Parts: sequence; structure tokens; C-alpha cells
Amino acid sequence: MADFHIFIGYRTLSSWSLRGWLAMKKAGVPFTETLIRYRVPAEKEKLVALSPTGKVPLLVHTRDDGVAVKVWDSLAIGEYLAELFPEARLWPDDSAARAYARAIAAEMHSGFRPLRTHLPMALLEPRPGEGLHAEGVAADIARIEAVWSECRERWGRPAGGPYLFGHFTIADAFYAPVVTRFRTYMPHLMPVCMAYVEAVLADPDFLAWEAAAMSDPPPEPETP
Repeated sequence: MADFHIFIGYRTLSSWSLRGWLAMKKAGVPFTETLIRYRVPAEKEKLVALSPTGKVPLLVHTRDDGVAVKVWDSLAIGEYLAELFPEARLWPDDSAARAYARAIAAEMHSGFRPLRTHLPMALLEPRPGEGLHAEGVAADIARIEAVWSECRERWGRPAGGPYLFGHFTIADAFYAPVVTRFRTYMPHLMPVCMAYVEAVLADPDFLAWEAAAMSDPPPEPETP
């Protein structure tokens, strides 16, 4: 029987782990997860031995033929799962919506550097106002609001669901860590974007991640 094993980092800090993990949950297949505390030298060594990049997330899929497929990038994990489980509809059905979803997921994957730098993921911490006036952050937030608004207007609302394209897709997995940042730092958002934030924060799989984060020991201090 095929087996899926995902290696993740600290749930409170690792935005990339959250993205890969949510894609796994939405694929609807059983999987094993292992938390790697990568600030602990022995754990980091273990990760380096497992992953070609020494980073999380890492998906290891042991197929029925015994071949172990390693996928070590969150976007690649999403694409791999979308190919294996088309019935999960991890991308939108409509080709135009699917192209847009892939583009905004890739944009999140490679862009928004000011937001990443000045508003780091801090899942369980309230930090209202911190970092919001740093250079480039307001522009990043405005761009995200524009993306979310267009998705909701063109596809989400007409489809009848609360997510960017109606049902939950890889695009939502990619913006879920941004949702947590907006809760943490509390920028002013337009109503359509606040409604989307609330939908993601109420998602059962996100709530499961958050509950696990609450029970995890806190991350070790980052070494200089």
C-alpha cells in the first residue's frame, strides 16, 4: 500500500510547512507527519540527511512498487498531489481560474519579500502594528488585497464557497500563512479580505494545525 510521510518544521514559524501540510490534508489521503526541530543540531543533521535541500517541508511518497519519491518544495508538493488525486480538485476546474491560481501561488512562492521580512509568521502571538510601516510592506499588503478581491469577485463568490476560487485549492494553502500574519499584525483590510481571513481561520484543517501548535513545545532560540 502506498505511504505518504511529510516532514514539517515548527508549526508556529514554518509557513512553508503549513502550505505543504494543508495540501496533504486537502488531498484527503492518510499520511504520517514528523516534526523536525531544525534549530536543534541533531535534528538539523537528520533533516539534511533526508532532504536534498536540508529544509522543510519534505514529502516522501513510498509507492506500491517500492519506489520512494521525494518532493522537497511546497509548491511542488501541491502539484504532485494534484496529479495523483485529481478528484481532490486542488486546482480550480476552469482553465482560466486554474491559470490564475497557479500564477498567484507562484507569486506568493517567490515574492513579497518585505512582508516576509518584516511580518514573519508568528502563529500564536499578537503583535498588532509591528512592521506595518517598514519599507515595501504596505505595497505587499495592497497587492495581496487586490489578488484576493479579484479571486473572490470573479470565481469565489459565483462558485458559492468562502475561499479564493470557491472550494479550497493550493492557492488558499499558499495564502494561509499570510492570513495568520494579518491576524498577528492586524493591518487594516477591506471587508472582502477580512471575510476571507475569517474563512481560512475557521477551516477545520487549519484549526487542527493551530491546535497542534498550541500543544507543541515552543521553538528553541535561533542561533546567531
